[in-house]
Amino acid sequence: MINRLLRKSLPNQFARRAALATMLLAVPFALMVGGAPQAHAQTPDRDIASSDARSAIGLIYHRFGENEYPTTNIRLEQFEAHIAELSKSRYNVVTLSVITQALEANRDLPPRTVALTIDDAFLSVYREAWPRLKAAGLPFTLFVSTQAVDDGIPGYMTWDQIRELQTAGVEIGNHTVSHAHMPTLSNVRNRREVMRAKERLSEELGQAPTLFAYPYGEASNALKDIAKEAGYSAAFGQHSGGISPHGDRYYLPRFPVNESFGGIERFTRVINMLPLHATDVTPDNPNLGAPEMENPPAFGFTLAADVAWDADIACYHSDTGKVAQMERLGPRLELRFDKPFPTGRTRINCTVPTPEGRWRWFGMQYYLAP
Repeated sequence: MINRLLRKSLPNQFARRAALATMLLAVPFALMVGGAPQAHAQTPDRDIASSDARSAIGLIYHRFGENEYPTTNIRLEQFEAHIAELSKSRYNVVTLSVITQALEANRDLPPRTVALTIDDAFLSVYREAWPRLKAAGLPFTLFVSTQAVDDGIPGYMTWDQIRELQTAGVEIGNHTVSHAHMPTLSNVRNRREVMRAKERLSEELGQAPTLFAYPYGEASNALKDIAKEAGYSAAFGQHSGGISPHGDRYYLPRFPVNESFGGIERFTRVINMLPLHATDVTPDNPNLGAPEMENPPAFGFTLAADVAWDADIACYHSDTGKVAQMERLGPRLELRFDKPFPTGRTRINCTVPTPEGRWRWFGMQYYLAP
């Protein structure tokens, strides 16, 4: 990645931004985007149709019909409307591994491919979501945090229930042991969280998971390396955006779905989204607390495929709203912020409408420990 090369010689992030801008203006467009690929990403190509054909949408749910937890819950009437929409023939609903295997093989996916994912293994998955999804014939991927299941905490599934789902074809992924805020832990502790959960899932289910999801979507470059070293083919956050062949394989997006963002109009718009194919994302480290990071960060990305973007492109900061300071540098967009990001999670989302009435979306989540 261009940013990684610059980091070796220019420790200051703003100096790197200036150098990158100079490179973008000096290097021919086609040559620049065909250079060194982003870590864990496919080599960019300029064909938007080819990029779109290898893209998909991921959704993330947590609780079902547990209306006392509105930020992580989806109301059952909302969920039933989602199932009715996804059951239409225009959609191709698959498990996450179908998408990641296609990315690995550089293979096309059917249009409007969607993956349903559920985090944490709450009991309402078994009681409410599973019967409805089974009746509709819709597959899904369940990410399990093992400690809550091992301890028999009320409100969580049991291993017998998880095995029942697995036997019926539900894909099971790793969501760590304790569901901790991983960027606040040591590398030793994080490796233990990932590997011990992998061991428990293998012991209980008879096979090791191939996919990993960061608790709260909180990641870092060190955590990406741990997931890769542990043998996972991909890892997922909780930031919005389409899954693109140009994305970081160890920090892929999933659109969060809850009561506030579960209306059928928004849901239908989301599952018809296309990626805003981005590469050379800076900063590429989602952990703002890393020693080399600056706050506020200088955020930017380069288009990896020819998307028509003009004045209609808009970017949003989750705490301050629409971003006013945006600069175009050929195929690159740079954003600047007046204030440091607050502690906790901050999301940056950029969208642009397509001529066909759909939307392209790229997002990142950054985390700063309190």
